Amino acid sequence: MDFVYTASIIVAVFCMSVAVFQVLLSLGYPFGEFAMGGYYKVLPKKLRIVSAVNALILIFMGFVFLLHTNVLNGLDFLSTNILVWVITIFLGLNTIANLISRSKKERLFMTPLSGFIFILCLIIASA
Repeated sequence: MDFVYTASIIVAVFCMSVAVFQVLLSLGYPFGEFAMGGYYKVLPKKLRIVSAVNALILIFMGFVFLLHTNVLNGLDFLSTNILVWVITIFLGLNTIANLISRSKKERLFMTPLSGFIFILCLIIASA
């Protein structure tokens, strides 16, 4: 098992973990200070919907990396080369956004998390 294969599994696990966090936000749990600028402790209804959609996107992102590195097989019609780079660039921008967030909690927790995932995605995309 090579590093890229293992890295994609780690990316998928972290994406799934953040997806669970987003689901909790969408259900009204008081973790809003760690996300979306930290403006709300409990997200308002519109942002809860955004969190639910974010959860689905995160699951898709992890799935793309598992397909890209052949951890999962069977959807050969889905070309992952471009998707992997789009996701990687998005995560790089997301890391910058977390870094400049007005929320101290978001900066301290989400910046290293998204930065770590971004670095792994960059390694996978470059391989």
